[in-house]
Amino acid sequence: MTFVVTENCIKCKFTDCVDVCPVDCFHEGPNFLVIDPDECIDCTLCEPECPAGAIFAEDELPEGQEQFIELNAELAQVWPVITEVKPPADDAQEWDGKEGKLELLER
Repeated sequence: MTFVVTENCIKCKFTDCVDVCPVDCFHEGPNFLVIDPDECIDCTLCEPECPAGAIFAEDELPEGQEQFIELNAELAQVWPVITEVKPPADDAQEWDGKEGKLELLER
């Protein structure tokens, strides 16, 4: 099992989760973070740190978020590792909780 970053991270990109990850398995894109499933050790530390509630255990994904398993694995191969907390997007609070953000994902 691994943890998965889901749709609510898009356009929010809070990085609180990065600070607690003991194995640096987060990768950063323009407006989204992903978890490398090959590096994740299932420590559970990141899940409660996400202010947007966008991180879930792979076997506990909300309905409709299953495609993010594959998306995290794919993008972790091309995006750089992030190891330090950065400020969220300027309008992150406005985007938090909005549905239908997958089409806004910047690669």
